[in-house]
Amino acid sequence: MNPRINPLAGKPAPAASLVDIPRLITAYYSERPDPGVAAQRVAFGTSGHRGSSFELGFNEFHVLAISQAICEHRARHSIDGPLFIGFDTHALSAPAFATALEVLAANGVEVMISAGDEYTPTPAVSHAILTYNRGRKTGLADGIVITPSHNPPDSGGFKYNPPNGGPADSDVTKWIESRANDLLKSGAGAVKRIGFAAARRATTTHTHDYLQDYVRDLGAILDMEVIRNSGIRMGVDPLGGAGVHYWARIAELYRLDLSVVNDEVDPTFRFMTLDWDGKIRMDPSSSYAMQRLIGLKDRFDIAFACDTDHDRHGIVTAGSGLLPPNHYLAVAIDFLFRHRTQWRADAAVGKTVVSSAMIDRVSKRLGRTLYEVPVGFKWFVDGLVDGSLGFGGEESAGASFSRLDGSVWTTDKDGIVPALLSAEITARTGRDPGAAYGALAQELGAVFASRVDAAANAEQKQKLGKLDAAQVRITELAGEPIDGVLTRAPGNDAPIGGVKVTSRGGWFAARPSGTEDIYKIYAESFHDAAHLDRLLAEAQRIVDAALAVA
Repeated sequence: MNPRINPLAGKPAPAASLVDIPRLITAYYSERPDPGVAAQRVAFGTSGHRGSSFELGFNEFHVLAISQAICEHRARHSIDGPLFIGFDTHALSAPAFATALEVLAANGVEVMISAGDEYTPTPAVSHAILTYNRGRKTGLADGIVITPSHNPPDSGGFKYNPPNGGPADSDVTKWIESRANDLLKSGAGAVKRIGFAAARRATTTHTHDYLQDYVRDLGAILDMEVIRNSGIRMGVDPLGGAGVHYWARIAELYRLDLSVVNDEVDPTFRFMTLDWDGKIRMDPSSSYAMQRLIGLKDRFDIAFACDTDHDRHGIVTAGSGLLPPNHYLAVAIDFLFRHRTQWRADAAVGKTVVSSAMIDRVSKRLGRTLYEVPVGFKWFVDGLVDGSLGFGGEESAGASFSRLDGSVWTTDKDGIVPALLSAEITARTGRDPGAAYGALAQELGAVFASRVDAAANAEQKQKLGKLDAAQVRITELAGEPIDGVLTRAPGNDAPIGGVKVTSRGGWFAARPSGTEDIYKIYAESFHDAAHLDRLLAEAQRIVDAALAVA
């Protein structure tokens, strides 16, 4: 089951790899999913429902059913404020937005759509919800973000953010998923719906300037004056995503030396270089997908990119190239907790179980509590809201943190702010995040890390997600006694949907992806690269054995 790197990985996308957009949109409107087939039902993973209309995993019927279920959920819980809705640049996102608005308007929901039909990043929706709800007890707002994140161009995605502004918790998504599947069985006749033109004209449909409101507030979370006065040269690649027009406005408003290296929007994403498996994937943490910006690194003091809905970041420096996400998270945490003097003295550091042990070391040196949770940003929401978490970060390059005054900024991942933070770090400390990580490794000890992704079908993912400690029949890990086999997170005792095995000299974790048909093995060695290879090999054998179980 070892993954094979496609020979075209890191190279420009050939014409043959481009999705046929007219066929994709036609499939969205013309194909009907079969609720009796698991892969064609509504299924909320770590970030909502995702799929492709080519495979009957995401089309008009899914969006109609989910939208109606959300309307009914709002009514059940007396959520009667405005619903903020945004969509990204994937080809299926605009059609899904139209479908959703038809249902929301028919149900009498006050909807806030983007002024000028601007694409809307995930963090801008979360920011809008929280800004509206600040100080309110009733009439609370919630939101919908239409995006499959960094997934390939034939993908669609749809997620719900409740009044806390973050990804919906499992109890909410399970109810919406169940009700949506009931509606899917009943057919479109069970859904309230009006025509799109009528929905746009409805008295309940309003415009909201997400771009202006978000950009104008950035000075409340970042020291934009320090960045501006440093004269630091920045480059950004929006990867054709929803924040494509945000960056020029940020540069203009805060008078920054910030160049947008590509402002093209193309639903085929033909400007991307291919990812490890030969697919187009707008992943700012992948060196294969980020080849274009890496090639420009010497033009800038710091460069960065965000994925399609701008909830993830990638940081590129002249000396280090593309930083591994865990490296930058550790640097960001070390910097923020030293320089954000108005944050709560007991504000903790949030990380997922598959994030680097370097974060543990940094947190310990800072004297901060570590809050370790399963993969999924929803686990950080409550702590970010009440300030008990100053920072929440995922190994997949997703993070959010508190405003300068310690209050909540967003409760969903924000790619824009951590990207700009890299410039603040460079300006304030005189060294870029790559050099800063080198100093951490020298002071706290080196960590050798790797992540392996491999294809897995739904059945295999289910087996891996249910792996339990008893199935890990080893007493040593790469020649050292095992300290622990975890299937629940230390921070909140929630199931991690996989397994994490630790020893004195390193650890590995294996889990299925909640958003793609792949599984992931994460590993870190505290010794050397050869020891890391042994960790990965033993992890692979355990995964292979788990997937082979009848």
